[in-house]
Amino acid sequence: MSKSRVQPLKQPLQQRSRMTVQAILEAAIHVFDEFGYAAGTTSRIASRAGVSIGSLYQYYPNKDAILTALAEQHLAEGLALSVRLLETLRTTSQPLAPTLDEIVDHMLRLHEHNPGLHRLLYEEGLLPAALRQAARQAEQFLIAEVARCLSLRPDVAIADRQMQAYFVVHAIEHFTHRLVIDQPPPEFQKRGKNELVTMLLRYLQT
Repeated sequence: MSKSRVQPLKQPLQQRSRMTVQAILEAAIHVFDEFGYAAGTTSRIASRAGVSIGSLYQYYPNKDAILTALAEQHLAEGLALSVRLLETLRTTSQPLAPTLDEIVDHMLRLHEHNPGLHRLLYEEGLLPAALRQAARQAEQFLIAEVARCLSLRPDVAIADRQMQAYFVVHAIEHFTHRLVIDQPPPEFQKRGKNELVTMLLRYLQT
């Protein structure tokens, strides 16, 4: 897929145009979730967003560009949240158990916001190739920062910090995705969250 095919045609500068773009992106999430990516046409997206197809094409040349914009937004939101949670892990004086509980809870809330988008990007492998490298770089950054944070906490067992961080980052990412994408009953999700926190706590303190 060429880079120009997924680039926005126009940047929204005014408040009204920013609202239009956000309406298109939110509509696309619902359309892709309801009809699948193949049948999630730009016409359906424009109709759901309440805009003309011409207005949509002012900003996005096709649905690939819309998916890329959604993926960029998702990655940015996830990284911003992770940085805030890392600061909590580094600076809080509360014990490790409630700190991990808070981190896992926030990650679940992030994934719950758009479970359909998560299925598209990760389950169906539609994360745009141009963003895969950015996602890997963000992952490596988080692993390095988690390792640094763990080294500052006296309630974490001394071990290979990089290895600890690798497993912590991947465990939280994998299981919070699964607990949202699989759409289990609320009680199962609650128990699953507690199991994940317990698993991380035992791993880090043993």
